Amino acid sequence: MATKESSGDPMEKLVALCKRRGFIFQGSEIYGGLAGTWDYGPLGALLNENIKKYWRHTFLDTREDTYLLDASIMMHPQVWKASGHTEGFTDPLVEDKVTHKRYRADHLLEEQGVDVHDLSLEEMGKKMAELKMKSPEGNPLTEPKIFNLLVEAGIGAVEGAKEKVYLRGEITQGVQVNFKNVVDAFHPKLPFGIAQIGKAFRNEIVPGNFLFRVREFEQMELQYYITPEIEEGGRQYEYWKGVSMHWYQGLGISAERLRFRQHEAHERAHYAKDAWDIEYHTPFGWKEAWGIHHRGDWDLARHQEHSGVPMTYTTDSGEKILPWIIETSGGLGRALLFTMLDAYHEDEIGGEKRVVLRFKPSIAPIKVAVFPLLKNKPELVAKARSVYEALKKEIPETLWDDNGNIGKRYRRQDEIGTPFCITVDFDTLENNSVTVRERDSGAQERVALAELSFYVQEKIRHS
Repeated sequence: MATKESSGDPMEKLVALCKRRGFIFQGSEIYGGLAGTWDYGPLGALLNENIKKYWRHTFLDTREDTYLLDASIMMHPQVWKASGHTEGFTDPLVEDKVTHKRYRADHLLEEQGVDVHDLSLEEMGKKMAELKMKSPEGNPLTEPKIFNLLVEAGIGAVEGAKEKVYLRGEITQGVQVNFKNVVDAFHPKLPFGIAQIGKAFRNEIVPGNFLFRVREFEQMELQYYITPEIEEGGRQYEYWKGVSMHWYQGLGISAERLRFRQHEAHERAHYAKDAWDIEYHTPFGWKEAWGIHHRGDWDLARHQEHSGVPMTYTTDSGEKILPWIIETSGGLGRALLFTMLDAYHEDEIGGEKRVVLRFKPSIAPIKVAVFPLLKNKPELVAKARSVYEALKKEIPETLWDDNGNIGKRYRRQDEIGTPFCITVDFDTLENNSVTVRERDSGAQERVALAELSFYVQEKIRHS
C-alpha cells in the first residue's frame, strides 16, 4: 500500500534523496558549505527549467496582455529608498554572546508562545528579559537590534572609495522602474502586465528548512497594471488569485495540501492594500508558497516622487492616472520544494519496497528512460541505442540507462520520478515493439516502435 511517507523525518529523507540522485547540493560543500545557499544538480536544474516553462506558459506565452522583462540585479541605491526597503525591509535581531550566532527575536518569542505582532523592539527586549530567554545553545543573548535584510555590495575600482549598492531584495522594483519604458515603447492598453523571472537576495538571519528560507533565490512574478477603480481592483484581484491557485495545483500538487490565507492588517507589507498567500502544508506546518498582493499605486507614486520622472499613464481620453498594481509572485525554489514533497511516496510494487517521486509527467525532469534488457548482448544494446537516439530527438528529456539489472533500473528511475521506462528485449528484435512501463502503477504495455514517440508524447500531454 502506498503511503505519503514512512516513519522518519520527511525533510531529512528528501534532502538525502536530492543529494543522492543529483537534484540539490549544499552550496560550496567541499569548503564546509555556505548556509542558506544551494546548488541545483543536473536533475534539479531540469526540474527548475520545467517549472519556469510552465510558469511562462500560464502567465506569458498564452496571453496577449503581458510583456517579458529581465532587469539588472544591481540597481541605483535610490530605488530601495523609494520602495521603502531601506526602512521597512528589516527584522529584529539578537546575538548569542558566546557563539555570536544571530537569531530573529520575534521568532524566538513566538516559540515561547508570545504574540509579537504589536510589540515594539523595546518591548521585545523587555519580554525576553522577563522570560530569561537564552539562545538555542543555552547562552546569554544581546538586546534586540534592527537588522536590514538587503545584501550590500560595493562597486568601483578603488578600495575605500566604492559606491554602496544593494543586491536586489526582490525582483519587483526592476519592473516598476521600467514601467514608463514599457509604456513608451509598446503603448499597451490597460490592463496589462509585465512578467519577470530572476534572482533576488536576502540577508536572512537564520536560513532553514532546506529550500524554504534561503539567502539567494529565484522569483517568478507578474505585475499587472489596472485602472485605479475599486470595482476593477476587486475583480482583477480575485481573478489573479484564481489563476495563481490553478497554476500551483497544475504542478501536480494535491489540492488538499494548498489553501488561501489572507494577511491580517499588521502582517501586510508596507506597500500592500490587501495580501493573500497560497500556503502549502509542509512537514513543518502551513507555509507561504505564493503571494497575491494589491499594491495600489505605492510603487509608481514613490518612484515618481523620488526620481522626479512622471510615472503616469495617459488614457484614451487624455487623463493622466497612476495605475494600481496587482502582483502575483512566488519563489521558484519553494515551488520546486513543495512539488518534490508532494511527489515523494514510499510504497511496494511487485512485492518490493521503493521510493518514488510521482511527478506530473509534464514537470518531471526526465520523461522517459530507455534500457536494453541485458547489457551484455550487443544486438540488444545496439537496438536499444537506436531507439534511444530516435526518441531523444523528439523528447529531449530522454535518458539512457544500462547500469545494473532491470529491477535496479526501475527503482532508480522511480526515485528520480521518470514517468515511463522503455525496455528493448528479444521480442523487439523480432517484431519491432518495446515494453513501456508506467511509473506509478508499474503496469506494462507493448508498443510498436513506429508509434512509440506519439504514444509517450500523448501520455505526457494528457497528464
